[in-house]
Amino acid sequence: MSISLSIIILTCLVTITAFRSEDQKTKLSMWPYGVKHYKQLYRLLTSGLVHADYPHLIFNMLSLYFFSVVEDMYVVTFGSKYYFLLMYVLALVVSDIPSLIKHRDHEYYYSLGASGAVSAVIFSGVLFQPWAVIYFYFIKMPAIVYGVIFLLLSIYLDRRGQGNVAHDAHYWGACFGLLFPVLLDPSIGYAFINTLQHGFPGLKYYYGGGR
Repeated sequence: MSISLSIIILTCLVTITAFRSEDQKTKLSMWPYGVKHYKQLYRLLTSGLVHADYPHLIFNMLSLYFFSVVEDMYVVTFGSKYYFLLMYVLALVVSDIPSLIKHRDHEYYYSLGASGAVSAVIFSGVLFQPWAVIYFYFIKMPAIVYGVIFLLLSIYLDRRGQGNVAHDAHYWGACFGLLFPVLLDPSIGYAFINTLQHGFPGLKYYYGGGR
């Protein structure tokens, strides 16, 4: 079984179980106050296993499913699927850090969802194949264009500051997804720039179907 599918199954099981218990959801959610004052570091990871509602869960898990080919890219590039797992786990932590810093003394602030890690997966895909085709609400566009739209939308929603979805986690996760492969192999960054400079090269990967 692929790591992507394993993450999807685990996340769905934990989230659906938490739907039946508000207390369980609260215990697993990101609570910056608890992380700082009670050393509940586990929340940096468990917050990615719970979601606010079914639309939130479905959107994140479908996005991960559609971009599960990124796992194959990690295998081809680095020789092991566990680099993909490491990226996903670290993205959960990294994308929660801004929220931790911003809300560490706000006792009643909670956030949840795997959006930061899913964003990292999407933008790793953008890094490897920026001109691959993606369908966004049935609109065909290059992955790099979707990436820019995604970041701008996340920034806008973050500034509105509504709800318990940490939109800043979206773009910090996205940035991490771009940076992580480059830290492992800087030549990937040069290849990305070279690919952008040479324009649309034709479809090599198609983001829109699972493994």
